[in-house]
Amino acid sequence: MDFFGRQQQVRRMSARLVLLFAVAVIGIIVAVDLAVITAFDAWGDPDTIIGLAITASLVTGLSIALASLFRTASLRGGGGKVALELGGVLVPPDTTDPQLRRLRNVVEEIAIASGVPVPEVYVLPEERGINAFAAGWSPSDAAVAVTRGSLERLNRDELQGVIAHEFSHVVNGDMRLNIRLIGLLFGILFLTVIGRTLLRVGIFSGGSSRDRDGKGGANPLPLIGFALLAAGLIGVLAGRIIQASVSRQREYLADASAVQFTRNPIGLAGALKKIAGLPEGSKIKSPREEEIGHMLFGSGRGLSSLFATHPPLADRIKVLEPDFDPTTLAVLEQNWAQQPPDGMREDVTLGLAPAPQRAPQPTGPQQTPPAPPAPPRERAESRVDPDAVVGQIATASFDRAAAILDGIPDGVLARARDVGTVVPLVLGLLMAENPQARAAQHQTLAERLSSQAADSALAAATELTALDPMHRLPLAEVAFPALRRLPVADQQPFLDAVFALIHADGRITAFEYCLSRLLLEELQESLRPKSGWRQPERTLAAAKDAALILLAVLAQAGAAAPAQAD
Repeated sequence: MDFFGRQQQVRRMSARLVLLFAVAVIGIIVAVDLAVITAFDAWGDPDTIIGLAITASLVTGLSIALASLFRTASLRGGGGKVALELGGVLVPPDTTDPQLRRLRNVVEEIAIASGVPVPEVYVLPEERGINAFAAGWSPSDAAVAVTRGSLERLNRDELQGVIAHEFSHVVNGDMRLNIRLIGLLFGILFLTVIGRTLLRVGIFSGGSSRDRDGKGGANPLPLIGFALLAAGLIGVLAGRIIQASVSRQREYLADASAVQFTRNPIGLAGALKKIAGLPEGSKIKSPREEEIGHMLFGSGRGLSSLFATHPPLADRIKVLEPDFDPTTLAVLEQNWAQQPPDGMREDVTLGLAPAPQRAPQPTGPQQTPPAPPAPPRERAESRVDPDAVVGQIATASFDRAAAILDGIPDGVLARARDVGTVVPLVLGLLMAENPQARAAQHQTLAERLSSQAADSALAAATELTALDPMHRLPLAEVAFPALRRLPVADQQPFLDAVFALIHADGRITAFEYCLSRLLLEELQESLRPKSGWRQPERTLAAAKDAALILLAVLAQAGAAAPAQAD
């Protein structure tokens, strides 16, 4: 399966489809110009034609642009804003729900393994279909949301495949494109509102007008209103077709990237099979589904043909499993009609999770001991040529990420996820081991923040002394979502305290530099998303200078003496 070839092909096609969106808007403006010129019966006067065309073009273009900007601005809150509009609920940092804990762990593992900032995690509790989406302007303000059906029906491998699919949208810059498509469609739809208003005003005004000489004439408002209404409706239909085409191609790209992330096509294919075989499928009941349908993992309405935002399920499965027989879906559908799949139970059966602990049985007749848990399931080897995925994360990266999270105490992780306790924890990561330097840092925090904040950071630093140095930066990554939820007024003082801590002892370590830069990028980007953000091309030539600096820092960090680093 040539995933890189597919990625390049889909990117080129997506660029052409986005260009078609601009052509559709131009077509709408031209149609409105013709209607306005006809309404004013100005075809015999070239000067009037030019004036009306310019005026109509400006009004139509500005109407679309302003409405689009208004809708886009309403989503400036990042991915969490979109999730909340669909009824999403933020996963609590102290949740004990095993399904929510599994979801959060999978998201954090993929984020750490792929080098993407940990996004906020939401659940759509009222949605029983299997679906998910990623939203936001950039990786720094992204959010991942999954439905209740995904938590209940998918096992861990399948859930990991779905989340990896959504992470690919984050990495490839699809989220910004998705939000812009929402804004453009809203702007075109706004023309129908204007047209309906003009049509109603024109009809109620009697359908005629008089000039200053008292001569009667046809009222142009009904015709202009009808033209705007028709152009808006046709434009929306054209936009939906283009939107669906963009989405279909992006879904193939996301599937390919998800396999590169997980190296396990069977997990993603299993999720798609459950969508195809269960009556709920991937349906979304929210009235906003039509607006965000192109952002979903699976089709929210099950539309077909030109308006389908996703490729046919059988085609997506076939790409992942070339030997897949579509007739097996009917068998799965019959089996699941009698006994729907239980993702958590499948985890135990497949060795992806330990069996739940049972309470001691009361004294009585000898009972048959429970069967031992199934041995861990071997991951299916990906069909992708390993030589073709240089630079991509492999299964070992996920295993390493999981091991890192397991090595961090649960209490520390809980404080990193809680907006009320995350600040002293992160400040504690930056406090020096030397007692004199630590005392100076404590004094700095007391002056910049408060004595209580300084004491809390010192207590956190003491607790984190035993933490493996390799776990410190991943712990900070887990803390990013909570830091992004800090009140805006508290974020700059926090950053000032971070830089004061770093400079308090007169030296900057590689860890301090990396963490401070990550914090700066995360908080500034979440507050002021870059308008032109897009994923750069991953070529070694373009990253030559950055790679040299990185290698030099690694050489110094790994050397016992400066001379050895040379």
